[in-house]
Amino acid sequence: MPLISRIYLATLLLPLAATLWAEPSPHTPTFWSVTQTDLIGAHKPTVMGSPQVRTAPPGPALFFNGSHDGLLVPTNPLDGWPQFTVEILFKPEEGGLAEQRFVHIQDTTNWRVVIETRLDGHGGWWLDTFLGNERIRQPLIDPRRVHPTGRWYWVALTYDGQRMTHYIDGQQELTAQVAFGPMGPGQTSLGVRQNKVYWFKGGISTLRFHPTALTPSQLQQSPQK
Repeated sequence: MPLISRIYLATLLLPLAATLWAEPSPHTPTFWSVTQTDLIGAHKPTVMGSPQVRTAPPGPALFFNGSHDGLLVPTNPLDGWPQFTVEILFKPEEGGLAEQRFVHIQDTTNWRVVIETRLDGHGGWWLDTFLGNERIRQPLIDPRRVHPTGRWYWVALTYDGQRMTHYIDGQQELTAQVAFGPMGPGQTSLGVRQNKVYWFKGGISTLRFHPTALTPSQLQQSPQK
């Protein structure tokens, strides 16, 4: 083969070779199916109490009793991400505590992502989300935005590097500017805050972690309308 042809062929193959041999990006979406207690994603959690698997629309999910059920997963799926979206398919049930932390992500430097419910005791709940550490604290909460308990919702918290926003079933509720992270290695609790207070009563089916701030049209919506 003439030298010029070999050089031309090499220029075509080099990008392909680079793609085939490239290391996988650490900034890839991670999806957790919360349908068992012995494995969440690729991780073996520490189990508190006796969370129970129930099969009901939209499918199998893990239910927490609101007093001592929880999981501690030994990983931070947001590690190193300057932007992110956390989506959760969950069902808040009546009869739990007034304040409940159902997802708590924390790294070794105490950056925290906390997603919570507030119950009014009359069949209603509203969303409370938080980004921060000891110095920076930004909650999003509005008790006027009440939703009925006893049904499934997709809730989402996004952070675009400057602004946090939370959604319910793809509808924006609140937003605020905050300087946050990026987070480092850490762990994630489901059904309770990591210091074992503010237990959650209800079901968690799915968690989805994305390395970008998704737009409203990209967010999941509840299968129940």
